[in-house]
Amino acid sequence: MSISTAAAAAEPAIEARTRRPRRRLKAAERHEARVGALMVAPAVILLVLFFFIPVILCFILAFTNARLIAPEPAHFTGLDNFTRLFSDPVFWASLRNTFYFALVVVPVQSGFALLLALVINVKTRGVNFFRTMYFIPVVTSIVVVSILWRFMYQPDGLVNSLLQTVTFNVVQGTDWLNNTKTAMPAIMFMSIWQAVGFHMVIWLSGLQTIPEERYEAAELDGASTWQKFRYVTWPGLRATRTFILVTITIAALSLFAQINVMTAGGPLNSTTTVVYQAVRTGYQQQQTAYASAISLIFFILVLTVSLVQRYLTRDKD
Repeated sequence: MSISTAAAAAEPAIEARTRRPRRRLKAAERHEARVGALMVAPAVILLVLFFFIPVILCFILAFTNARLIAPEPAHFTGLDNFTRLFSDPVFWASLRNTFYFALVVVPVQSGFALLLALVINVKTRGVNFFRTMYFIPVVTSIVVVSILWRFMYQPDGLVNSLLQTVTFNVVQGTDWLNNTKTAMPAIMFMSIWQAVGFHMVIWLSGLQTIPEERYEAAELDGASTWQKFRYVTWPGLRATRTFILVTITIAALSLFAQINVMTAGGPLNSTTTVVYQAVRTGYQQQQTAYASAISLIFFILVLTVSLVQRYLTRDKD
């Protein structure tokens, strides 16, 4: 038998031996894909049930006259809910209060959190204690925090007592949550205090990703502390600050728990927000369709603000 004949006879056996590992590899890949699908399935199911379905229902109900409890079925009403919404003074007040809260809280909270992160981003004794202290309000329920601060803001509460003590009774304080001029600033102060620890940790994680060699090079070049921050720290936090700005803005625009616990939208709608109005309209007043229209406007608002922020903070290199 010639060499060519022997090689031709051996080709089927070689091909069979190479085909079997390929089949086993494909079977392993299919098994891995099934396992991955099973692991992802619970999250996908929850996402569909608690996000996609409610969003779709919100879009549908916003164009009907549906109520939470009604003897007659809902029917299509077109843009009636939106016409009513844009002529509602309470809606414009809630929209104004929402933007007022966001415009103050977003820069103040993010800036204060960055300052705290810079302070504790050092290797000194006791720094872990301060990190824990700053983070404790974050892990405390916002409802519990709101109840505590509601008592503190009372006319005979801790805040006024401290003011009287510090100023030797020159400043008597006020009924913070029942004053239209001080109710929203009081809620702002409490909200910043409660959430600043979370964003401090995010800033801190971003600071720790900046290579130490950059600071050493800047120090060799004679850079001052401000120059190090401007040319090394701030550019190195580009991705972190984008994330923080977006998350703080969404949280500020979604203000609800503090309002619900501390003021119930008062006094005289001075603390009513878009989310609080939607919840109150949908559940207390049982106007499901009108609340869906408010929620739809809020969804468009948050999406627009997030896209604008993402565009302004994009990587321009």
